[in-house]
Amino acid sequence: MRLQQLSVNLTIPIPIDQVLISKVELKELKEQQLEGVYWSMKDLEERTGKKHEWIKENILYPTKFVKILDVKNGGCVYYPTKNGEKWTFQATKMAKFLESNFHNIFGGGIQ
Repeated sequence: MRLQQLSVNLTIPIPIDQVLISKVELKELKEQQLEGVYWSMKDLEERTGKKHEWIKENILYPTKFVKILDVKNGGCVYYPTKNGEKWTFQATKMAKFLESNFHNIFGGGIQ
């Protein structure tokens, strides 16, 4: 059986206030929004939808994560050492950590 081919030119209007970009470009733009940005604990609460007590208990204090996250180990979290100091999170790296460790945070995967 022989197939025929049909060639079509198609024009799709794009509203003037919108642009068409690739998924890769969109991802890069989103990552750039966080570059050079530091989060506070309040920012992290807003990003995760969890309260600071839960974040500390399930993400920041478990030994399996401290080894990865603590700035002293090359991580992206400044753990306060004195009264009055504030938590500080390197936004790009913390966002990536949360994304790639969802299963470990909620499923207890890393030991």
